[in-house]
Amino acid sequence: MKGILKQTAICVPLAILGFFMAFPFLWMVISSLKTPDEIISVPITWIPKNPQWHNFIDIWSAVPMKEMYMNSLFVTIVITLCILLTSSMGGFALAKYKFKGREFLFILILSTMMIPFFVLLIPLFFIIKSMGLSDSYLGLILPNIVTGFGIFLMRQFTLSIPDEMLQAARIDGASEWRIYWQIILPLQKQALAALGIFAFVYQWDNFLWPLVVINDESLYTLPLGLNTLRNAYSSQEQMNMLMTGSTLAVIPSLIVFTLLQRHFVKGITITGLKG
Repeated sequence: MKGILKQTAICVPLAILGFFMAFPFLWMVISSLKTPDEIISVPITWIPKNPQWHNFIDIWSAVPMKEMYMNSLFVTIVITLCILLTSSMGGFALAKYKFKGREFLFILILSTMMIPFFVLLIPLFFIIKSMGLSDSYLGLILPNIVTGFGIFLMRQFTLSIPDEMLQAARIDGASEWRIYWQIILPLQKQALAALGIFAFVYQWDNFLWPLVVINDESLYTLPLGLNTLRNAYSSQEQMNMLMTGSTLAVIPSLIVFTLLQRHFVKGITITGLKG
C-alpha cells in the first residue's frame, strides 16, 4: 500500500507538470484546425466545430513551404552527420590517445562552450563573407560542423570503453582507423543517438545564423520561412495559418526524438549527464 501511495505521490505531480509543459504544443495543433473566428472567440473554443484540414494544404500554396522544408532538411541533416563524425573522432582521440597538450586542448574545447554565440556572430560572418560563402548552403553548414559540447559528450562516453579492448585489437594487427570504425564507433551508438537529437533539434530551430548569412529567399530555412509567414499573416484573422505553419515545422523534430528516444535516455545516463 505504501508503495502505491509513493508512486502516486510521484506520478501525479509529474503528470500535471507534463500536461502544462505540453499544453502550448497541444493548443498550437488544435488551433491549426480552427477557423480564424474560433481562435479569437471569447469564451475560448477548445475543440474546433469543423476541423479545417485544408489549412495544411493552403499553407503550401501561400508560402514556398516545400523549398523551405527541403532547405532545412538538407542543412540540418548534413550538419548533424558532420557533428556526429567530428565529435566521435574528437572524443575518441581525447579519451584514448596520450599526447602532449591533450589536457590543455580539452580545456580549450570546453572553454568554447562558455562563449555566447552573439560574441562570435560578427567575426564569423566576416570570415564566411571573405571566403565568398554567404548566401550558400556551405555558408550555412561550415560554421556548425564542430561543437565543443559534442566532443565533450563523446569523450566522456569513450572513457568508459576498456583500453584492453583496443590493445587486443592492436595486437591482432588492426590499424587505428579499423579500431575506430569497427570497435569504437559501434560502441558509441547510444551516445551518438543522444548527441544526434541535440544537434538535429538545435540546427532545425536555428534562426539567428541563417538570418545573418542568407539573403536569397530560395535558400531560406524553415525558421526564416516562419518569420516571413508571420509577416504575411500578422492579423488575428489569419492566425490559424501561423499555427498551421508552426505545427508543420515541429513534425521532423518529433519524428527524430520518437525514433531515438530509447537510445537517447541510455546515452544520457551512460555519459554521466543525468540530472
